[in-house]
Amino acid sequence: MWAGRAEAYAGSFGRLCAYPVPALLDAARITAGTRVLDIGTGTGAAALAAVERGALVRAVDADSGMVAGACRRGVAAEVAVLPELPFADGEFDAVVGNFVLNHVGRPRAALAELRRVLRPGGRLALTLWGARRGAGQDLLGNACAAGGAVTPSYLPRLDPAEDFARTAEGLAGLLAEAGFVGAEARELAWEHRTTVEEWWAGAAGGVATVGLVVTSQPAETVARIRREYERLCAAFACEDADGEGRLALPHVALLALAVR
Repeated sequence: MWAGRAEAYAGSFGRLCAYPVPALLDAARITAGTRVLDIGTGTGAAALAAVERGALVRAVDADSGMVAGACRRGVAAEVAVLPELPFADGEFDAVVGNFVLNHVGRPRAALAELRRVLRPGGRLALTLWGARRGAGQDLLGNACAAGGAVTPSYLPRLDPAEDFARTAEGLAGLLAEAGFVGAEARELAWEHRTTVEEWWAGAAGGVATVGLVVTSQPAETVARIRREYERLCAAFACEDADGEGRLALPHVALLALAVR
C-alpha cells in the first residue's frame, strides 16, 4: 500500500500528519535522555522532533522507502513490521506511533508487542484517525464519489473481529484490554492549511486509501474526480496573510496515552 509512495506522502499528507507530533511527544513525556521508539516513522517527523528534545531515538517502518527517507534525514530507522519488533523486552522508556494503528491488521497483537518493548512505567502515546471526522477529511472522498469512482476490491480491509470503536472511549478501552494502565484518549481538532495542488498530489500519487481509489480509475474517471475536487474545494478556500490562496481543511483525530 505504501511502497514507492514516500516522496508523494512527504509532499502532501505528510505535512498534515506532522501536526499532532508536539502533543504526541508531550503525552509520552519525552525529554533529554528518554529512550524512544517511533513506530511507523514514515518520513521521520516524530523521530526528528524527539531528537530535537535530546531523546535517544530508534525508529521503524514497514516500508523500506519510508525508512530510506527517514535515514537520509538523520533518523536511526530500520524496517520492521508489527507485531514483531527487533528489540529486547523493556528496552524503551517511551513508544510513540503517529497514525500507525490505523494501518495494522492486528491491532491487539501490535499493542502487546509495544507493551513488551516498554519498560515498567514506560509510556505509550498514539494518534489515530477516529470515527468523528472534520469536513476537510472528506474532501477527496466526496470528490471520488461525485466523479463516479468505483472502489477496487483489492483494498485492504480490517477483519471485523480485530476492529474496535474509533472513539476516545473505544481507543482507551483497547489500550486497557492490552494490559496498559492509566489509559486515556481525547480528540484533537485543527485546520490543515494546504493548496489545491498539494492536496490533490497525495491522491494522484496513490497515497493512502483515497490514493489507491483514485489511481485505480480509468483516465476519464480521474478527470471527472479532479473536476469535482476543484468544485468542492471552493467551500474550503481561504487566504493567508501573504495573500496566497489556500485551503483550510478541518481535521479531527484521537490522541491516546497509557502506561506499562
